[in-house]
Amino acid sequence: MIRLLKSAGAFLAVVSSVAFGQGKIGGIMFGDYYYNVARNASLPGTSASVSAAPGGTAMQAFQFRRIYFTYDNDISEKFTSRFRLEADQAVLASGKITTFVKDAFLRWKTIFGSSDLFFGIQPTPAFEVSEAAWGYRSLEKTIMDLRGIVNSRDFGASLKGKLTEDGVFSYWAMVANGAGTGNVENDKSKRFYAHVHIKLSQSLQATVNIDYAARPDANNPYQPGTRVGNGMMTVSGFAGYTQGQLNAGAEAFVQSTSNGYDDGTELATKTGFGFSLFGSYNLQSEMAVVTRYDYFDPNTDTKTAAYGDKRHYIVAGFSWRPDKNVSIIPNVLYETYETPPSTNVAIDPSVTARVTLQYIFI
Repeated sequence: MIRLLKSAGAFLAVVSSVAFGQGKIGGIMFGDYYYNVARNASLPGTSASVSAAPGGTAMQAFQFRRIYFTYDNDISEKFTSRFRLEADQAVLASGKITTFVKDAFLRWKTIFGSSDLFFGIQPTPAFEVSEAAWGYRSLEKTIMDLRGIVNSRDFGASLKGKLTEDGVFSYWAMVANGAGTGNVENDKSKRFYAHVHIKLSQSLQATVNIDYAARPDANNPYQPGTRVGNGMMTVSGFAGYTQGQLNAGAEAFVQSTSNGYDDGTELATKTGFGFSLFGSYNLQSEMAVVTRYDYFDPNTDTKTAAYGDKRHYIVAGFSWRPDKNVSIIPNVLYETYETPPSTNVAIDPSVTARVTLQYIFI
C-alpha cells in the first residue's frame, strides 16, 4: 500500500507541476506496532473517555493511525487553496481504512489590512497552536482533540490576522456548522470561535480561546411538553516555552453544556474540565525524550450518578530520527481510572507499549 501511495504521489507530483505550476503535493503517514500489556475487562466509557488502544490484555497488532495526502495550490498572488485527504482506520465501525476529505478551503490573502479570509473545510482555532507546540501528533492528539471537546475541522468561514503591527497579538475568528469533518449540517445552529495568540518572544507564546456551539433545544423529561436550551461553551488556554533543547507546554479547558446532565431529578449544567502538561528534550539533533500528562474529568458534578469518571493519562517515549523525514518512537501509554462510587469496584490501569513510525513520503 505504501509503495502504491509513493507511486501515486510521484505521478501526481509530475502531473501537478505540469498542469498547475505553483501547486505542491505533500504526504505524511504514521502508524505503530502496539501490545496491550494490561487491560481491565470492564473498561468503561467510549473513545472520548478512554484513550487506551483497542482490545484486551495481550492484544497486539500493526496499525495505521493517519495518512495525509495534501495538495496546496497558489491560484494567484491573492488566492491560495488546500485540498487534503486523510486515510484512517478509526473512522468506520468495521475498522477498515477509509478515506475522507480533511481540508478543502480557499484562502483570500489580505482581504483587508493584514487579515486573511478562509472558506471551506478548515482547521478550528482551539488547538492548532498547541498541537504544533506539542510536536508529537504521531504519538497522541492534544487533549481537546483526544477527548472530543472541539473538532479539529469544521465547515465555515474564518478571518485570521494581526491585532498589532509587530505581530505580538494576532486573532482568529470563525463561524461554522459545528458538525465536524465529513458531516452534513442537519440543523440551523452554528458554532462560533474566537482565538487570540500572544507571542511574547521567540521562546514564549500563549493562546486564549472561547467558542460557543448553539444547539437545538432539548426535551425536558421533568416538564413534559417543554424544551430547554442545550448550548455549549468552551473556554481554553495554552502556554508554551521553547529554549535551546527544551520544549514545554501547558493547556487547559473548561466546557459547560446547558441542561446537558440528567441527575435523576432534574436537568443540570454539565461541566467538563481537563489540563495537559507536556515536554520534550533534545539529547542530540536526532534524538529526544518526550513525556506528557493529561487530567480529564468529563463531568465535575459530585453527585453519585456522575462522580468517579476522572482519567489520568501519561505518554512517554524516545524519539529517534534516522532521517529528517523519518521518526521512530518507542513509547508507552498509561491510563488510570477513578473508582466509581456507584459500583465501588476498582478499574485496573491500561498499559500499552508501542513502536511508532512516522515519515513524510512526498
